[in-house]
Amino acid sequence: MLSKILSAATIGIEAKPIEIEVDITRGLPNVIIVGLPDTAIRESRDRVKSAIKNSQFEYPAEKITINLAPCDIKKEGSCFDLPIAIGILTASGQIDFNNIKDFVFLGELALNGRIRPIKGALPIAISLKNSHKKLILPEENAREASIVESVQIYPVNTLSNLCNFLNGLNKIEPLFFTKEMFTENRQNYDLDFSDVKGQFLAKRAMEIAAAGNHNIIMIGPPGSGKTMLAKRLPTIIPEMTIEESLETTKIHSVSGLIPAKGSIIRTRPFRTPHHTASDVSLVGGGTIPKPGEVSLAHNGVLFLDELPEFHRNVLEALRQPLEDGYVIVSRINSIIKYPSQFMFVCAMNPCPCGYLTDAKKECHCTPNQIQKYMSKVSGPLLDRIDIHIEVPSVKYKDLSDETSGEKSEIIRERVKIARDIQLKRFKEDRVFSNAQMSYRMVRKYCKLDQVSMDLLKMALTELGFTARCYDKILRVSRTIADLEGKENITSDHVSEAIQYRSLDRNMWM
Repeated sequence: MLSKILSAATIGIEAKPIEIEVDITRGLPNVIIVGLPDTAIRESRDRVKSAIKNSQFEYPAEKITINLAPCDIKKEGSCFDLPIAIGILTASGQIDFNNIKDFVFLGELALNGRIRPIKGALPIAISLKNSHKKLILPEENAREASIVESVQIYPVNTLSNLCNFLNGLNKIEPLFFTKEMFTENRQNYDLDFSDVKGQFLAKRAMEIAAAGNHNIIMIGPPGSGKTMLAKRLPTIIPEMTIEESLETTKIHSVSGLIPAKGSIIRTRPFRTPHHTASDVSLVGGGTIPKPGEVSLAHNGVLFLDELPEFHRNVLEALRQPLEDGYVIVSRINSIIKYPSQFMFVCAMNPCPCGYLTDAKKECHCTPNQIQKYMSKVSGPLLDRIDIHIEVPSVKYKDLSDETSGEKSEIIRERVKIARDIQLKRFKEDRVFSNAQMSYRMVRKYCKLDQVSMDLLKMALTELGFTARCYDKILRVSRTIADLEGKENITSDHVSEAIQYRSLDRNMWM
């Protein structure tokens, strides 16, 4: 007897429908799986057999042929265990075919019949949005998939419970997304900007970076507070919009990073890879292409501490994601596109010993050592960073001052007002911040008066700024104006933006 079960697979962050055909015929007991299965799927024959027997059902002692269609798509992972088991039980007459035709099945099986969680539940649920199909999947993934309100989600925990449900012997209530699920994942931060003593200019630059989603690099001696500032940056960035949350959750879903019984991600990602990370782990790829750190930081922050300690090829791999906002992973059988619109934050010392710019400690590095150290960060990469700031050593007067600075919630409120201005401005352009403006949008929304144009012209000729740098100054100027609630960019805004681009001319000349 032949049965056909509907399932799905993820390719990148998109889902493709998969049909699982099971044919049971007379012959020596054997299981053949075709349709480009990987090792995990080929091994499912043993898991499925044990799960069916331990769930008190009969496993056919006949020849079983399983086809995964379409046959030209590589099938990966263990999410097909459950649909294969349902296909075998349907083909052997233990489940009525009419009871399964409206369902899509996903799940990994344990040997005792328990259904384990899978990766990529949200993209698959999104793909079923207009299909009128119902989705059956592990209960650990149900809240994540229930974000898609138009799809009925049925959470299951064991194979026996599912089969009894399909045979009408018990009921499983569908799970619906609620407002509480959307608000419950909001994070209360333990860190606060009021912890940072002194560094008023650096905190101002961080506020501008947060308001416009601008990339920023901090250079200063050890212990000056660079890492401290970076770790507190998420506390002043507003929560993601619904569209941003869905995009971020999809990426984390296919990476298997959604916690058990978790739902939509509301907190902006903050990724801090170690300096020993490879280029593949940073931008994505591998034999089975997976999202890298730049995609896991989508709509959030990617922080690279001790920037020159990263390998040169790793840093150069960041240039294309920073410029385009996405990563394309090309393989023989597929081309996968991962979004990567993140705020790039990095910190570094001015020399190997770290004290080149320190007024109190002497630097013992030779000019060649300093040049070699600084050259690890190339000009093209530096050109893609909007704001450059120097973070000096903190004075004793600031450290001993018991009065605290502005709290994160106060700064975040100013940043939120500026972000709301940008969302309103770009509501027809499908971007969320000033840093994401295209060339055409920069010309449209960053118009300058004559005084500002003359100031920018002088900076361009005397400081040797590139065309990319010119556009980034305009974007930062637009953000400074938004923070002040000004519709037009003035010379004061342009002057401050130029100040944040002069450091690389001093350190890398």
